[in-house]
Amino acid sequence: MSKLYIVPTPIGNLDDMTFRAIKVLKEADLILAEDTRTSGKLLKHFEISTHMHSHHMHNEHKTVENLIKRLQAGETIALISDAGTPAISDPGFLLTRACVENNIEVDCLPGATAFVPALVNSGLPNDRFIFEGFLPEKKGRQTRFLALAEETRTMIFYVSPHKLVKTLAEFIQYFGAERPVSVSRELSKLHEETIRGTAEDVLKHFEAKSPKGEIVVVVGGKTTTKETKKQSE
Repeated sequence: MSKLYIVPTPIGNLDDMTFRAIKVLKEADLILAEDTRTSGKLLKHFEISTHMHSHHMHNEHKTVENLIKRLQAGETIALISDAGTPAISDPGFLLTRACVENNIEVDCLPGATAFVPALVNSGLPNDRFIFEGFLPEKKGRQTRFLALAEETRTMIFYVSPHKLVKTLAEFIQYFGAERPVSVSRELSKLHEETIRGTAEDVLKHFEAKSPKGEIVVVVGGKTTTKETKKQSE
C-alpha cells in the first residue's frame, strides 16, 4: 500500500538514527533527499541501498505532481532532509499537503530536530513557545521584530553563523538588552555548546568569539507587569 514516510535524520551524531528510520529507508521504493551527496554518506553508513532522487526547495514545486502519481501507483516513498525532521525549515510541506489532498497516507516518524534540545537546554520556560525558524532576510524583517516584541511566549529562531551578531543586536534593539537569550551551537556534535545570558551578554560573547556551525537561538518572551512583580517578591 502506498505511503509517504517523513523520516528524520541525525542533526550531527549518527547514533541518533532510529532503528525504525533505518528499516523504513531500506524498505522504501524511493528516497527523496535534499542533497543526494550529503544523504549518500548517511545511507552508506547504515548500508542502505535504496535509490535516491533529489528533492529540494528549488525543484519541489515541479516534482510534486509526478511523485503523487508514483504514490498513487502503489509506491512507498521516504522523504529525508540533510539533517533533522523534513518540513521544519526544510522541504517537505508541499509534498505532504499534496498527499493529504489526494488521500495518500502520510507517516511522520519521531526523531531528531534541532529546536527541541535547544529549547530544553536554554532553561527558559518551555510550557508555551513559538517556533519562528529563519527570520525574513530584508522585506518584512522589521515588521516581524515589532510583532515579536510583544510576544510573551518563549521564541525559537534558526540563525546562520554569519548573521548571529547582527540578529543579537536586533534583539537588543527590539526586545531590550536584558531579555534572556540562549544560543545553542553544533547540537549533538563534538563541539556542542550553549551560551546563556542577557541579550547584551550573549552579544558581547559572540563579538569576541566568531560563531561557527549550526545555531539555534532561544529568546525569553516579554514579561508582563504581573510576572515582573511576582519575580521580585
